[in-house]
Amino acid sequence: MAPDTPRSLFAADALLPTGWARNVLLQWDGAGRFTHIAADAAAPAGTPVAAGPVIPGMPNLHSHAFQRAFAGLTEYRGESQDSFWSWRNLMYRFAARITPESLEAIATWLYVEMLEAGYTSVCEFHYVHHNQDGTPYATDAEMSLALLRAARHAGIGITLLPVMYQTSGFGGKPPRADQARFIRSTDSMLSLLERLAPAAQAQGAALGLAPHSLRAVPPDSLRAAVQGLTALNPHAPIHIHIAEQTQEVDDCIAWSGQRPVQWLLDHATVDARWCLVHATHMTPDEYAAAARTGAVAGICPTTEANLGDGIFDMPLWLKHGGRWGVGSDSHACVNAAEELLMLEYGQRLSRRQRNVLASSTQAEVATAMTLQAVAGGAQAAGRAVAGLAAGQQADLVVLDAQHVALRDLPAHSMLSAHVFGSHRTSAIDSLWVAGVQRVAQGRHALHEAAAHAFVAARSATIATDA
Repeated sequence: MAPDTPRSLFAADALLPTGWARNVLLQWDGAGRFTHIAADAAAPAGTPVAAGPVIPGMPNLHSHAFQRAFAGLTEYRGESQDSFWSWRNLMYRFAARITPESLEAIATWLYVEMLEAGYTSVCEFHYVHHNQDGTPYATDAEMSLALLRAARHAGIGITLLPVMYQTSGFGGKPPRADQARFIRSTDSMLSLLERLAPAAQAQGAALGLAPHSLRAVPPDSLRAAVQGLTALNPHAPIHIHIAEQTQEVDDCIAWSGQRPVQWLLDHATVDARWCLVHATHMTPDEYAAAARTGAVAGICPTTEANLGDGIFDMPLWLKHGGRWGVGSDSHACVNAAEELLMLEYGQRLSRRQRNVLASSTQAEVATAMTLQAVAGGAQAAGRAVAGLAAGQQADLVVLDAQHVALRDLPAHSMLSAHVFGSHRTSAIDSLWVAGVQRVAQGRHALHEAAAHAFVAARSATIATDA
């Protein structure tokens, strides 16, 4: 179809950025951008009618795709007191065996799963750059290109964030042998970004930078990399792991005399381009100062629970006007609604209250969280995926109004039942990305083939552990 050919969907109910609306006509062009959204409209003859309420597609703002293949394989006690750090050692063993071919197969299946679970775009925080021995591939961008191919094949939008990793700890500690696949100099990273730009642009992907963490990127490198990225694209997103673990906080204080978020805010120009991933352990002053920058907090509730990280203080963040989104990170769970449920339940457990994340303007918790997570996720992605509005990409999810958990409820209660009362993925009927339907009756067209390739790739990768 020509780029100006209109396409449309009619919904009895749709969640717009301003809230729920009735009888909504959604129209988009052949390039996959919403051109017109009208409430209280009539359905033109021949317009498809959604099978239930339409909600915006959820951006997944933090993903390590290869880690999906060992989800569930670390749930045993390997040390007297397991922690993030003992889990990381197991993860490194797995990362050492990933090939470009296995990465593409794993990521393709993961992205199919994401689409079936309500995610319409992903921010891929990618740090396995080199061959197993740490030497660059003949095509230096080989692993990054595998991820772009996987996203294109599955049909998910992607923000690719190549990771800069240089040291094993604060104070410039040399990298460990099992980190050799991750290591890049600042010049090498900027060259990689230049190499990837045409491929990303060709499929409508965004390209940014992920300084892995303050322990992995020395101050001079962080400064030079951000300056170099800005010269390439002043709007490119920047994501960084920060203050995820209490040991990280303690080590940062020992090195600099400051906590990680405090140090970053004092030494970098943090603004709305930045996503502070996890940011779990902050003081009240850090919450206030970080929120003022306009940066997005990247919260990954199921991974943070799986790794025993701790609980982000969302009410305090929101008190200071903080923006946020959700990610599935290590993919112990791949489900947009499940992340929202875990986020709210974590707040309830820590505060011994209910309906913590309802807002002053939106009493329905699921509605309030969805709108905030979509807006923050879009900002972190650096892409126009901020919901059902003209000018945004036509990313949308249709809930199944005939699902037993949703049937005969008003639309806002259907969303609540989807998040809190169903099996979550089961209540999704269909999904569109950039105006192209990728999921129908809950299933992606590549489901069987991608699942088969994933299982084969996982089996080959863990074979030496058998």
